[in-house]
Amino acid sequence: MNATAAALEVQGLTRRFGDLLAVDRLTFSVASGELFGLVGPDGAGKTTTLRLLAGVLRPTEGDALLQGVSVARDPEGVKRHIAYMSQRFGLYADLTVRENLEFYADLYRVPRAERPARLERLFRFSNLGPFQDRLAGKLSGGMKQKLGLSCALIHRPEILLLDEPTFGVDPISRRDLWLIVHEMVGQGVTVVASTAYMDEAERFDRLALLHQGKALAIDTPAALQRGLGGEVLAVRVERLRAARDVALRQPAVRTAAVFGERLHLTVGSAAADGPAVRAALAAAGFPVLDLQVVEPSMEDVFIDRIAGTGTA
Repeated sequence: MNATAAALEVQGLTRRFGDLLAVDRLTFSVASGELFGLVGPDGAGKTTTLRLLAGVLRPTEGDALLQGVSVARDPEGVKRHIAYMSQRFGLYADLTVRENLEFYADLYRVPRAERPARLERLFRFSNLGPFQDRLAGKLSGGMKQKLGLSCALIHRPEILLLDEPTFGVDPISRRDLWLIVHEMVGQGVTVVASTAYMDEAERFDRLALLHQGKALAIDTPAALQRGLGGEVLAVRVERLRAARDVALRQPAVRTAAVFGERLHLTVGSAAADGPAVRAALAAAGFPVLDLQVVEPSMEDVFIDRIAGTGTA
């Protein structure tokens, strides 16, 4: 595939449900062979966007072209180029792993002569081979997701749409699922995947940070982190949430959030603002046990972007 060609063009894509504006004029493009992320919390518009791209929902306004086919004018034509894996992919619990794959091969009209090689390949990189005779209903959550992904890939789609593929699965299965996705991207498949896990955002070539249906930013993870426009202080104090409220009242602190056992505070300059923040916390009864400047995480970037909208 031509890695510079756009596989997907989104143009002012909008969807309303009554008075609710679920997707608000999204515009972006995804190159062939790119791993593109839709990143944001529940209610950000990720699932609705993917359903629009898959031709499952009609846009209220705007359009998206997948391999040049319009989802607004020809949603059925779009489906020839894609595979869409929803959060609750339609596995059949009373069929085995192999039977589910064979069923989806039938649905996608995969030539019978090609099936053995495709099944073998899917079993190999999903590690489901030893479980091919197990009922899908007896699989773990992570294995069900791997089977769902394998079913979506049985017909070798050009564009793969994944709605929170790692939601609710264990860390090892999350890693395995991303390995499968990266392998497909390496073979030229274009992938658009959504996630609410900010720690997964750095896996994408580029991503859109979504909030209330709008794109707050679209860029590479590294560029978004560089564009924070300040520095992040990791502060260890006791009674984190109460200390966060004190920190937020300080003029130098743009955002404050609890990260594990520390506060992450976004300030303009660690050297200029750090001492004043430390002093203010101590004066309020929260002596600082440790303070370090850290690289901004994608969650820091997201919180800062939301604060800039005035809707946090």
